[in-house]
Amino acid sequence: MSPTVRTACHDDYDDVVDLTSDVWPDRAMADYIPDVFRDWVEADGPDRKTLVVDVDGRAVGLCQAVMLTDTEAWFQGMRVDSDYRGRGFGSLLTERLIDWAADAGASVGRNMVFSWNEAGLGQSLAAGFEPATSFRWAYPEPRDKAPEMSVENDPATAWRYWRESDGRAALAGLALDSNESWALSTLTRERLDRLATDQTVLTIGGDEPQGMACRVRTTESDGERLAEYAVGVWSDVDAARALFSAIAADAAALGVDSTRVLIPETPRHVAQAAYAGGTIGECPDFVFEIGGLGSR
Repeated sequence: MSPTVRTACHDDYDDVVDLTSDVWPDRAMADYIPDVFRDWVEADGPDRKTLVVDVDGRAVGLCQAVMLTDTEAWFQGMRVDSDYRGRGFGSLLTERLIDWAADAGASVGRNMVFSWNEAGLGQSLAAGFEPATSFRWAYPEPRDKAPEMSVENDPATAWRYWRESDGRAALAGLALDSNESWALSTLTRERLDRLATDQTVLTIGGDEPQGMACRVRTTESDGERLAEYAVGVWSDVDAARALFSAIAADAAALGVDSTRVLIPETPRHVAQAAYAGGTIGECPDFVFEIGGLGSR
């Protein structure tokens, strides 16, 4: 057996279906990779690279890297066939993609791992990544009810609040990326300006802001429409209630069926979101980071 790392191709589809069939055997959830793999292959180019580990003509490992910004790379879809785990194939894929990202201009790379995914946590550390931050999803139900604080679409005020918030510090400045569904990238003033025009940026509290959120997109799957918010941060429980009400009203105006809002994984944010906003995710997600790519 001589493993080879190569670019993924459409002929690998059946192998990818096989190697993702038992990724989380103790979890009642299907892997999303088979649904997106063909799109990944089609989209490969200067800003995106999908690699497989090939053993005797069979793809037994998979991973993709995406350039989210000029300097930020995102690594996703790390999978290794259960019969080939423990042989370093995951690290081999990651090393090749780190080199690719560095050549593409990245100075930092990140990935996301479910907090319950022990194998994925270990793989990230083995590949040289370090813990960067953690987050959780909140799911306020769309409803047309006015919040108890004033609401504006104001990127300047949102940036002022975000820049000084403890939520930004907890999230290491990261928020849900505008283009890649499960990726996080740095939230900048320029991106807030774009979102205020293309989507919406919500601030509450007027001239003395008490919280902010920003919508990045709406998506549709199996007939269900979802509004996604890159981040939500606030000052106290009253502000949390007002912010989640503003998000719920924004979602209702869009006519979507559900929402998801990325929030910091801190005791205060999680407790207040549960109290003021309703449903939250059962477990956090962890973001790992590897720096110094440009010096490699």
